[in-house]
Amino acid sequence: QLQLVESGGGLVQPGGSLRLSCATSGFSLDYYGIGWFRQAPGKEREGVSCIGWSSGVTMYADAVKGRFTISRDNAKNTVYLQMNSLKPEDTAVYYCAAARGLVTMTPSLYHYWGQGTQVTVSS
Repeated sequence: QLQLVESGGGLVQPGGSLRLSCATSGFSLDYYGIGWFRQAPGKEREGVSCIGWSSGVTMYADAVKGRFTISRDNAKNTVYLQMNSLKPEDTAVYYCAAARGLVTMTPSLYHYWGQGTQVTVSS
């Protein structure tokens, strides 16, 4: 059974940092892209960043470029999202997802999803 489990969310002040983790199990990541998405209340789910597990190719949304960094740990089958210089508009539920054979920021192309972790940026 393919599973993705997010962790690391929480409450942080503007300008602060958080590191989200996406632990995967139940499948080989060799042919998958892993993406981070977020959804704020009343808004559509949007792509934040993604990485090709084998290629290491990365993509970022314009809103997070220069502030967020996606990375992977092959030994732990885990993908991370380091979030720096956080802003109130980064507040959302953050999800990780897996898509076979793709590295894309389009949510509808992802097949497997985690349950999400809340990130709140507020003073």
